[in-house]
Amino acid sequence: MIGFGFDIHRLAEGESLVLGGVTVHSSVGTVAHSDGDVILHALVDALLGAVGMGDIGEHFPDTDPRWRGVSSSVFVAEAMRIVTQAGYKVVNIDATLVLERPKILPYKDDMRTAIATMCGLARERVSIKATTSEAVGAIGRGEAVQAWVACEVQPV
Repeated sequence: MIGFGFDIHRLAEGESLVLGGVTVHSSVGTVAHSDGDVILHALVDALLGAVGMGDIGEHFPDTDPRWRGVSSSVFVAEAMRIVTQAGYKVVNIDATLVLERPKILPYKDDMRTAIATMCGLARERVSIKATTSEAVGAIGRGEAVQAWVACEVQPV
């Protein structure tokens, strides 16, 4: 079974930027209720979607003060619990980040390792790709960041 997730957040000066469970040095960061990690938010939607269990907003609504400022790794842990409880295991994860700047090449290996660890996978089963929007739209103007994630799960 395959799951697909998407997330987008505005960027603003003075906020922190966490991507794939890694803090990225940047003058801008995500505006969000939690830590705003678009890769992990999209991953949670992909995991939940693969097993037909809804989306991140159903499980972790931004109207709930418990989730204010929380690390998105908490959401991934719960999504993994749900996947496992449903009788599945994660086979692979493929993520694409769309961000004009900063460049994330120096962080990609750490992101792969962090996500692999969170999901109990070999690092080689996690792919992180990055692209820009070629200066088009809100992302191209440096106003937003988005992520797309696909994952495959199989019955245990």
